[in-house]
Amino acid sequence: MKIEQIYTGCLAQGAYYIVSENEAAIIDPLRETQPYLARLEKDEVKLKYIFETHFHADFVSGHLDLSKKTGAPIVYGPTAKPEFDAIIAADQQIFEIGKIKIKVLHTPGHTLESATYLLTDENGKETAIFTGDTLFLGDVGRPDLAQKAGEITDRDLAGMLFESLHTKILPLDDSITVYPAHGAGSACGKNMQKETVDTLGNQKKTNYALRQPTKESFINEVLDGLTAPPKYFGMNVALNKGGYESFEKVFKKGNSPIPVHDFEKAVEDSGALILDTRSAADFHKGFVPNAINIGIKGDFAPWVGAMIVDVQHPIILVSDAGSEEEVITRLSRVGFDNVVGFLEGGFESWKNAGKEIDEVKRISAEQFASEFGDNQKVIDVRKETEYEAEHIDEAFSKPLAYINDWVNSVDNSEHFYIHCAAGYRSMIAASILQSRGYRNFTEVDGGFNAIKKFDKVPRSNFVCQTKTL
Repeated sequence: MKIEQIYTGCLAQGAYYIVSENEAAIIDPLRETQPYLARLEKDEVKLKYIFETHFHADFVSGHLDLSKKTGAPIVYGPTAKPEFDAIIAADQQIFEIGKIKIKVLHTPGHTLESATYLLTDENGKETAIFTGDTLFLGDVGRPDLAQKAGEITDRDLAGMLFESLHTKILPLDDSITVYPAHGAGSACGKNMQKETVDTLGNQKKTNYALRQPTKESFINEVLDGLTAPPKYFGMNVALNKGGYESFEKVFKKGNSPIPVHDFEKAVEDSGALILDTRSAADFHKGFVPNAINIGIKGDFAPWVGAMIVDVQHPIILVSDAGSEEEVITRLSRVGFDNVVGFLEGGFESWKNAGKEIDEVKRISAEQFASEFGDNQKVIDVRKETEYEAEHIDEAFSKPLAYINDWVNSVDNSEHFYIHCAAGYRSMIAASILQSRGYRNFTEVDGGFNAIKKFDKVPRSNFVCQTKTL
């Protein structure tokens, strides 16, 4: 028997490839299928089942394309109602792969159809659980993302999650290995550990949610501190439940070079958003006017999902030469399938053609420290929890995730500084601000991590009330 965790760091997502004898199973595959097909070919095994733990919200699964290419059926837990052919398993139903068995445990709570898959090895020993978003390391799945029916509330779902954990998972042996669908950095939980594999016994000791003494305390703790989910989550659920275009078709459409002399017309004709995926360090020195910067070398896909409300909005890319294929692939993982092309030759072609160029005013943390004084306005775009831990005195907490809610309250006649933790998020914010006509600001390179090295910048920890602009 072989179990391989295929972990994708930019999404903090774990898919699983399991082999026994000449058969295989895959759990929660990502959108592009080639990595799985390559493994099947190398191992000379047949894919027997594709298991889905639930209808994912944070990424588009590769279940449909993988099933079409291999003939393997897709398996969901009880109550799932996909709009395509699938096996809707009963609670406790067993599937055989070679000499191992996988038992379906219906564990509603994160979503109504959520399932955990219990693996029994060749010797008949229960050895692993694939928990999807039901149980993470250090946390449990948030119960506010499900497509609710009738009068079901977040508290109802949290209560279901408590019962699922206490009746289906916690009674299992402490030695069982826990394989979750996500790790630290995913928006599907709030307190995940950096590890991606653990034993159930250790989770019973270290996971705050599993240590709650009562159902009521569990509900309160799990729901406490949840921020609003990214807006693209609902659209990803719809794609996973209803179907989507093949990855190959999406890739072919997006992988279309647009010559510099045709670029502006292509943007105008399609109504596309210009997405510049270069680093913040390169972007601020020069970019195509009105482009939005979300660097590929960062939490790219989740921030695209958070910043671009409609997954079907047309996108034209400006990327480092040779990175276009990676960008298109990573966009497709979160359902952004309407890439209509990319600037041929990247930004250098635009610059060499003598086209208009915009810039973001960026200064070092040292220069900021020397300039900072009384009556200086500072906007901190980090998460509220980061701000509460420590921040510049009198700074305004305006998380990037909610920029569409607060941007109109910014006074463009008054200069302000903007920063995040290291410069990635603040450059996203800066590009959005400039695309909307805000120019009277300065972005700080290195963010708060660099700023706090200078004692002349006064700092505070938790404040009870966030300042308003």
